[in-house]
Amino acid sequence: MAQARNGRPTVQRFADHDIITPVNKLEKAVAKVALPDDDPLARAEAALAQLSGEFGDWMFSECDRLDAARCAIRQHGFNKRTIDELFHAAHDVKGDAATFGFPLAAGAAESLCRVLEHSPDSGRIPVALVDQHVDAVRAIVREYARPDIADIATALNRRLRQVSEEFLRHVNRHRPGYLDGVFSPPLAPG
Repeated sequence: MAQARNGRPTVQRFADHDIITPVNKLEKAVAKVALPDDDPLARAEAALAQLSGEFGDWMFSECDRLDAARCAIRQHGFNKRTIDELFHAAHDVKGDAATFGFPLAAGAAESLCRVLEHSPDSGRIPVALVDQHVDAVRAIVREYARPDIADIATALNRRLRQVSEEFLRHVNRHRPGYLDGVFSPPLAPG
C-alpha cells in the first residue's frame, strides 16, 4: 500500500486486524539509478579491480603491523596495550586476507586471535606460540606465489590450530565446558 504524503503512517483496517504501514524515512536517502543499465555492483567490482594492484602491498603492511605487535610483546611483555595491538593486527589479517588475495593466511591469524581471546591469563601465553603464528602468517603471505602454497599453508594452519587447542585446553582446565563452543567447527565453510 502506498504511504500517505502527509508523513504519517497509513492504517488499513480489516474486521479482525489493522495493518499499520510506517513512514519510510529512508526512502529520501535512496538514490534512483539514472540509467537502466547502470549496475552499482559492477561499479564496485570495477573500483575494487582498480585497487587490486595494491592489495599485495597492503597485505605486506598488515604483516609488518603484526610483526611490530609481536616485537612490542617481546620488548614490553603481555599487557593490555600490547595484547590489544597484537589481537587487532591478527584480527585485521584474518579479515583482510581473502579480500587482499591471501585467503590461506587467515587460518594462522584466526588461531592467534583464539589464543589471545580465550587465554585466562595472557602472561601464560608462550611467546614461542605467538612467534609461530606470526611467522606462519608472514611466510604464507611471502611465499604465496609458490605452486605448493595451499598444501604448505593447510599443514601450517592445521598444526597451529592443534597446538593452540592443546594450549587452551591446558590453561582452561579449571573452567570445565568453557571451550566447548570455542572448538566447535565454524558454521560457514572455510
